[in-house]
Amino acid sequence: MNKCIACGMPMNKKDDFAMSDESKDYCVHCANADGSMHSFEEKKESLTNFIIKTQGLDHKTAENVALSMMKDLPAWKEFF
Repeated sequence: MNKCIACGMPMNKKDDFAMSDESKDYCVHCANADGSMHSFEEKKESLTNFIIKTQGLDHKTAENVALSMMKDLPAWKEFF
C-alpha cells in the first residue's frame, strides 16, 4: 500500500493519487490544481483546520497536533 508523503493517507486506488497519477507519491488532498504538492504552510494550515473540524480542538492545540504529525512525514523532514 502506498501512503502519501505529505499527510500519510493510504492511497489504494488511482483516484487517491494527485491528478490520478499513480507515479506521484502524494495524494489528491495534498495537490494543487496544477498537480504540484502543497507547500509546508498550506499543508500545516489544511491539517490544522481538519483537526479543528474533526476533533474540536482550539487552533493552537490543533496546530501543534498537525506539526507533530508532519514531523514524521517524508515530505517535511527538512522543516524539523
